[in-house]
This record gives sequence, structure tokens and C-alpha cells, in this order.
Amino acid sequence: MKYGESLFDVLYLCFAIASGIVILKKARNKTEKMMGLAALALGCGDAFHLVPRVLNYFIKADFTAPLGIGKLVTSVTMTLFYVLMYEVWSGYYHEAKDLRTERIIWLLAALRIVLCLFPQNQWLTNGNDLTWSILRNVPFVILGGIIIVLYFRKCAETKTFRPVWLYILLSFLFYIPVAVGAMFVPMLGMLMLPKTICYVLILVSFLKAVLRDTAQ
Repeated sequence: MKYGESLFDVLYLCFAIASGIVILKKARNKTEKMMGLAALALGCGDAFHLVPRVLNYFIKADFTAPLGIGKLVTSVTMTLFYVLMYEVWSGYYHEAKDLRTERIIWLLAALRIVLCLFPQNQWLTNGNDLTWSILRNVPFVILGGIIIVLYFRKCAETKTFRPVWLYILLSFLFYIPVAVGAMFVPMLGMLMLPKTICYVLILVSFLKAVLRDTAQ
């Protein structure tokens, strides 16, 4: 179990970070740079949680604080990832930004980050307070829902990004049971594996978009 999960986590982090670097190197415009930044935010942010998790399997030490702080960092970077996904959507589909939508997205992101910073989340003790888990995830889920709708409305316009809305939707469907139920049913944590695969598929869409544009 620990070997399989650890290998999966390491390969995911390497792929996400490498994808971000490749995309930024090949990027020809602001939108493609946003894709690269989103990939790096995803990979580097998750590294703060997954690296201590992997080390915890093989090193006899107290990783309680690193794991908790890693969750905090990942919560923040994941929020920024979806803000960047909005920037990618706007640029990729050549959509003029709607000021109201943009304000709502930034407001939800800011609210999510502020809620994550409250000490009641018990990050330093890697605690699992159900009330605060729900509170900090409400604006996050709403933010994700907005991004899903935006990508869904445009899915018929391009083959490369057509399934992105579905990847995001599935990632949230896998994530929500973990966020609210893993403290009661630890096996729910396994849903983070298919959730991670959804993110890998999003990054593959980014790579296809950038590399195809470069080849042309």
C-alpha cells in the first residue's frame, strides 16, 4: 500500500511540475503562461502535503505539523489554481472578462483563503474539525462550480478542452466525500487517487493546447 501510493504521489508531482516548466518554456502568449503557472501551482502546492506524507511512510519521525501545514498550503494553492483556470478560460476562448463574474471568483477565493488561515482549522496538529472543514470548503466548491459552468458552456468549441469541465466536476465529486467524511471513514481518503488523476488529465489538456500551438 505505502509503496504503491508513494510511487503514485512522486510520479504525479514530477509530472505536474515538469508540465508547468515545459508549458512556460513553450508558451507564446499570456494564456499559455497562465496554464504553466496553474500547473506549477498545482504541483508545487501539492508537494507541501505529499512529500511529508511519503516521508512519513519511511521515516520514523513526527510529521504531524508538516502534514497539517502541507494541507494548509495545498488548500491555498488549489484555490489559486482555480483562479488561474478562470484566466485560462478567458484567454483560450477569447472571452472578454465579465467584471461581476471576476469579482465573485476573487471574492470566493479570498474568503476561502481567509477561512483556511483561522487557527480553528488545527493545521499544526493536523486536526480534523468537521465544522471548519465544511466552512472553508463551501466557497471553494462554489468557486469550482462557477469554473465548471464556464468550461461546460464552451466545451463544444474545441476538442482539446472539451472534457475539462468534466475533469473538474469529477475532481470535486471525489474531493467532497474526503473533505467531510474521511475523518469518520478513513478509506474515503482513497478517493484522492482518482481526484489526482483528474488533475493530471487537465494538465494533459494544457500540454496538448500548448504543444499543438507550438507545432503549428
